[in-house]
Amino acid sequence: MTVVDACSLATSTPPCCPDPLACESGPVLLDPENTLFVRGATPVLLLADAPVHDALPLLTAPDGAMPLCEGWNIVPRLTLCVVDGPGDHGPVIPALGAPVVGGADEGPASSGMGDWCADAEQAGGAVVLSLDSLPEALDWSALLSSGTARGGFVPALA
Repeated sequence: MTVVDACSLATSTPPCCPDPLACESGPVLLDPENTLFVRGATPVLLLADAPVHDALPLLTAPDGAMPLCEGWNIVPRLTLCVVDGPGDHGPVIPALGAPVVGGADEGPASSGMGDWCADAEQAGGAVVLSLDSLPEALDWSALLSSGTARGGFVPALA
């Protein structure tokens, strides 16, 4: 088997299933460039163009209180971050290479992700927001009132 053959297996549709998206199961590997980890007392994970966007609840936070994402859990780790949803929904993010903002910018990138994971552990989870694209600037009021953002607070898996 050649590399081309192996790559085509990953994208081909099994004969029993005419729609590749309908056959997709299990977690989806999300490109770390489509994420932004934001440090804070309640850390935030922004997802852009995520295949799980429609599976997350539409974000409604009229009073600023972040709703709980029922049926979702997050497993924040230095190398991988897993957002596990109901059924087979949930992205896996190679976290070590993902951008982290909001903390001291000293030290290697891994220290930023390590600090984000510690923030998530301390908070008991993280806010996960799925957007069409990552914002150029973090304007929380615009993000929370966009009408297109999905997500909420996702508790850490105990």
